[in-house]
Amino acid sequence: MKYSMTWDLESIFPGGSNSPQLKEKLNTIRGQLDEFTHLVTHWDTEKDHPKFKSFADILLIQEELSKGLSQVFTFIEAVQSADVSDKQAGAILGQIFELNSAFSTLQTILTKKMVSMPDDKWNELIDLPAFKAIDFSLNETRTQGKDLLSEAEETLINALSIDGFQGWSDHYDSLVATIEIPFEDSQGKTTLLSAGQAYNKMNTDPDPAVREQLFRKWEKTWGSMSPLFSDTLNHLAGFRLADYKAHGVKDFLKRPLEYNRMKQETLDTMWKAVSEQKQPFIDYLNRKAHLLGKGKLSWQDTEAPVIIGDATAKVYPYDVGADFIVENFRKFSGKMADFAQYAFDHNWIEAEDRAGKRPGGYCSELPESKESRIFMTYAESPSEVSTLAHELGHAFHSHVMTDLPTLNQHYAMNVAETASTFAEMIVADATVKEAASKEEKITLLDTKIQNALAMFLNIHARFLFETSFYNERQNGIVTDERLSELMEEAQKEAYQDSLSEYHPHFWASKLHFFIADVPFYNFPYTFGYLFSLGIYARSLEEGSGFEDKYIALLRDTASMSTEDLAMKHLAVDLTKPDFWEAGIAIMKTDVSTFMELTKEYIK
Repeated sequence: MKYSMTWDLESIFPGGSNSPQLKEKLNTIRGQLDEFTHLVTHWDTEKDHPKFKSFADILLIQEELSKGLSQVFTFIEAVQSADVSDKQAGAILGQIFELNSAFSTLQTILTKKMVSMPDDKWNELIDLPAFKAIDFSLNETRTQGKDLLSEAEETLINALSIDGFQGWSDHYDSLVATIEIPFEDSQGKTTLLSAGQAYNKMNTDPDPAVREQLFRKWEKTWGSMSPLFSDTLNHLAGFRLADYKAHGVKDFLKRPLEYNRMKQETLDTMWKAVSEQKQPFIDYLNRKAHLLGKGKLSWQDTEAPVIIGDATAKVYPYDVGADFIVENFRKFSGKMADFAQYAFDHNWIEAEDRAGKRPGGYCSELPESKESRIFMTYAESPSEVSTLAHELGHAFHSHVMTDLPTLNQHYAMNVAETASTFAEMIVADATVKEAASKEEKITLLDTKIQNALAMFLNIHARFLFETSFYNERQNGIVTDERLSELMEEAQKEAYQDSLSEYHPHFWASKLHFFIADVPFYNFPYTFGYLFSLGIYARSLEEGSGFEDKYIALLRDTASMSTEDLAMKHLAVDLTKPDFWEAGIAIMKTDVSTFMELTKEYIK
């Protein structure tokens, strides 16, 4: 093969979870924490004047710690993702979470001191050249810091969060590591598949009998462990709600919106536009059902390939898929293409399909190495090529920001999904355009539309479920049976009851509901998708000259609110429906083309 399907972790810390260099790095971080502790606890805001040199020194060591903790976390998470049986990796993750908790506590102390400064003195600090470049981040920290409790209370909450937020999230990972789905092939041979392998096959295999078999076993497996997953989700959310209550936060969407730097009005406008524009996508699902010989689609059929006549699903071996991505990135941006080529050449990607890997995919940054690592299980389908492009988009986003101050690199999830979805759109469009026949174009267009389906229907269902769950969790434990009811209700509403069967245990099988960092790990995907559609449309209008404008937008993603970012770089108001409807219209055009191409096959 031209490219390796396993990633290079040895260049980061040789030896995996037993790496001596990793152990040494953790000791270095402990020493830096001691130094940071001294600087923060002894910082006197009254005496640090007029150039605020002590504050500058604090920010310097804070940046070093932030990078170091991210570096070790990304590495050890990668080790564990590639081999879920690596118990040593889990133990080291525990050490990292403890270090991060101590770091968070010190940042809280620092923030409270920033809050205590009189406004006039704070404004004097912000106006200094040393801090002007990071004034948005500093002002944001100080504003949100006004909600903090006492230093002792925040220290206690940070300490408890190791076994609260993070502990329950880790417990979910431990449970998932035990999941095995039995699959019987056409020869009667039974193979035990990991959750990741089973998920890919269940959704993409062209044989409906295979999809049906796996879906039954998938639901049964997750259902058999649902009491354990229910405990996990309830306690994770319970800890979060207790934290909110202690801080006087009554609206459980307040923190997710703050994290994504967006207004409730923007979120409401987006979902309203999506809800009002669903009919073409429901028509598409009904047409797809007919093409697959069904009255209605079942859950596992929604992502199944549509294959007309003698056409076969197009296959992209890993090398072919990689070169296809680079080639089509280059049509838009030479910088994107060169970057992707470098990532492939230097083995940044774990793509091999094998047992023992965790499900899903992600891109994670190594700020000290100024590199990324991408994790996925590649299945040679057009959809997998798009997923790989998606993760490379994340990596490119981080790459163009490496020279910025660390505080100006912490972009939120909603805009993080912009670069990834933009990259995915480039590749998905290209697969459709290079179709060799009408039948192949139908198959590839179907694959592309699945992205819109996920963003407008699947993600909407997740948002509706999580909203219902948090509403009920405020009044006590929600049973596993009730969680499944809430999930099925959300899916029926989001899909406008267009399916014959739903996935009630989706709440258990979806990692995103169990992530410790932030709840509502859903609406930012739809935001990023629609935001990227607007950017993509602009790039088609302006051609190669848009490359630098695009990079300029990415570089600003951590330095202003979402609404200001859109206004500055796209001249659009996100609180108005026009922008969202224009993005949806782009995908409605694809649906219209699909419906026209397939009408002759409907009996």
